[in-house]
Amino acid sequence: MLNSVYATGGIVTAPHHLAADAGRDVLRAGGNAVEAMIAMAAAIPVVYPHMNAIGGDSFWIVKPVGKDPVGIDACGAVAANATDDLYQGAGFGVIPARGPLAANTVAGTLSGWQAALGLAAELGGTKSREYLLEAAIHHAERGFPTTGNQSRTTADKLTELSGLPGYDESFLLDGMPPAEGDIFRQPRLAASLRKLASDGFESFYEGPLADAIAADLARAGSPVSAADLARHRALTLTPLKLQLSTGTVWNMPPPTQGLASLMILGLFDRLKISDADGFEHVHGLVECVKRAFIVRNAHVQDPAAMTAAPEDFLSDADLDVRAASIDPETALPWPVPAKDGDTIWMGAIDVAGNAVSFIQSIYWEFGAGVVLEDTGILWQNRGSSFSLRDGEVNRLAPGRRPFHTLNPALAALSDGKILSYGTMGGEGQPQTQAQVYSRHVNFGQTLQQAITAPRFLLGRTWGDTGTNLKLEARYDPALVARLKAAGHDTEVIAPYSDLMGHAGGVSMRPDGVMEGGADPRADGKAAAV
Repeated sequence: MLNSVYATGGIVTAPHHLAADAGRDVLRAGGNAVEAMIAMAAAIPVVYPHMNAIGGDSFWIVKPVGKDPVGIDACGAVAANATDDLYQGAGFGVIPARGPLAANTVAGTLSGWQAALGLAAELGGTKSREYLLEAAIHHAERGFPTTGNQSRTTADKLTELSGLPGYDESFLLDGMPPAEGDIFRQPRLAASLRKLASDGFESFYEGPLADAIAADLARAGSPVSAADLARHRALTLTPLKLQLSTGTVWNMPPPTQGLASLMILGLFDRLKISDADGFEHVHGLVECVKRAFIVRNAHVQDPAAMTAAPEDFLSDADLDVRAASIDPETALPWPVPAKDGDTIWMGAIDVAGNAVSFIQSIYWEFGAGVVLEDTGILWQNRGSSFSLRDGEVNRLAPGRRPFHTLNPALAALSDGKILSYGTMGGEGQPQTQAQVYSRHVNFGQTLQQAITAPRFLLGRTWGDTGTNLKLEARYDPALVARLKAAGHDTEVIAPYSDLMGHAGGVSMRPDGVMEGGADPRADGKAAAV
């Protein structure tokens, strides 16, 4: 993908083209950006099922035209029965990454859809749930051709996941990973989506569907109960905000790593770098990432357990000190512990200028690997990120919300443009956001150029365990050599690698012209009206 998509009637982007089409169709029918995103949020778990599910969490930033953004935190908490005794009694010294005991938090994303419906109505939305879920139900019932990404990921994780409750029946065809192009159907999930459309998104948490979900979870061996589901509520809140020389940027507060994403941009803004993709740009961003991740790892968790205010780390004084510590020629020794995560990000802007940045996840690819027997819902393993050791950040405790790599980004630029952008990729999310933002906003590249350009990744991300500085092979070898000489532990990887995440962005200028870009590393597109 080399060229941005331009339009004036509305624009969306998603990592799967069928999800993008679902959102575009809503905009074309007169729906607003929030309604379009609900349709996309429902479609993407169907057509990209290894990356997200309705059994996961999500976060939203919605910016109504002419107003400050509103955030939706749809993150589920640890089940009441998910205690130290549960894991010790099962013989675990750490929370397992897969299986029923990894499925230990409430899936919050449907509560986010419900909260978003309210915001859509405030913007004049009139589309019914049935209409918004129509594409998702269609693809789940009729099936869709399996992507190469899903096929490869299923094959890669076969040994790890095969035999877990409901997994083989749901994700294998005749006992084998589906090949690229094989028709993939999810009839039980389609039935659950139909119930959500008819009974309301809140029926995920209370009522007959919730009872069926709770029974499925108990049958599988998960500690999440009907009472846990009924207790859950999405939070509507004010996003974190940072003023840059290029405009105002917003991201989500803890338990997400949105603070780190904003810190990177704030630190980079102070370096006054003028050219894209040279040593100063790459080295500067990497060093900003290190400073932000040190803060993130030390402080970010459930806000109720935090002792420091995230806004303190976004103050001019704090950012000035940290930026001054960056050596323009030498790398700070690394690593520190990294964060995993597999996710999708999507963006939408409607003809009025309302903008949405949205992210939805099951933590690792295929989450806990547990698919509920009757309802066909894949459950996340977000709670496996908790520690069982006293004194640790993100210590397991019933009712506590987990640390989230998820962080949707949105900006109001100094030139009047609105920009919604983001990516999947766990540890890589703040880094990719910074690379896309700096290329597009600071250095004037088109959105598609900024997304397509070679990327770096410090630390690990989905499907990888290395902690070094990975650079796609399209970087100039002379740049790689200089980075190595500066003290960076570099590794050159294949071009257009999945390890670099699946980024996207949409924007709108004051004259109404919209621009969109999608990542060639994924299976999506930007679609416009």
